[in-house]
Amino acid sequence: MVQNTGGSRPDDVFDEPRSGRLVAWGNAWLNGFTSPDHAAEGIRGRDDQHLVDGDGLTLALGRLRVAGATGLRLALPAPGHPLGLTGPAGFNEQALLAGEAVLTVGGPALALLPEVVRHGPDGDQLVRVAWRTLPVHPGVPADVPQLRDAERELAEALREATALLLQLDVAGGGPSVQRALEAYRKRRQPELLAPGYQPRAVRVLQSARQVRSLLALASADEGAAVSAGEMAAREAAMRPLGRSARRATVAAYNALVDEPVEPARGR
Repeated sequence: MVQNTGGSRPDDVFDEPRSGRLVAWGNAWLNGFTSPDHAAEGIRGRDDQHLVDGDGLTLALGRLRVAGATGLRLALPAPGHPLGLTGPAGFNEQALLAGEAVLTVGGPALALLPEVVRHGPDGDQLVRVAWRTLPVHPGVPADVPQLRDAERELAEALREATALLLQLDVAGGGPSVQRALEAYRKRRQPELLAPGYQPRAVRVLQSARQVRSLLALASADEGAAVSAGEMAAREAAMRPLGRSARRATVAAYNALVDEPVEPARGR
C-alpha cells in the first residue's frame, strides 16, 4: 500500500513543517554552525528518507552551496496569502498545494517543493520525502516581517486567541478550554530550530506554535457554534490570528539569513 499525500503538511499543529526543518538545519550548515551529517539528521526528523532530485541530503546541500547558495528561506502560503513566495504563478500554485516551500538565497533563484510518500499501514509506515528543485523569480519574499515586528504582532495575537477560546467555550462552561490550555503548557516541547539561531527566533517560533494550538482547539470545539452565523463569526475571528502565526513562523525560520549572527570559531 502506497499513500502519496501530494504535499507535506505536518500531522498535527505541534509538528514542524518539513520545509522548516530543511531551512533551519540547512542554514545552520551553510553558515558554519553544524556538520553536514548533523544537518541531514535534523532535516530528516522522524522520516525515513529524504531525497532532493534523487540525491541524498548531504550531496544535495553541497550542490546548492557549489551553485552559490548562502542560505534558505521558508514559505508557508495559504489561499489568498502567498507568504514567502516570489513567483512565477505556476510555482506559486504548486507551493500553495503543498502548503510550504523552500527558497534559496544566493546563486540561481531556486525553490524546493516536498512530496511525501507513505508505505504500509497506519502505525507502521515508512515515510519518504522527495524534494523537487524548480527555478523561481528572484526578489523579496511576500509579506515576511522582521523578527521584532513578528514578536509584537504575536503577543497581541496570543491575547486575542486566548480570549476567543474562552468566549467560544461559553456553551460548554469554560472548563474544557482551561483543561486543554493546561495540557498544552505541560506538553513536552521539542527542540526548535537549529544551532546558530538567536533566542528571539526560538521565542517567536514557540509563541507561533502556541497560537496555532489555541486556534486548533477553537476549530475543534464545534459545539460552541450553534448557528451558521456564529460559525462564520468564529472563522472571521480566527483568520487574522492564523495569518499572524504563519508570518511569525516564517520570520523565525528565516532569521539566520535575514538577521544573521556570527558562527563559533573552529567549526
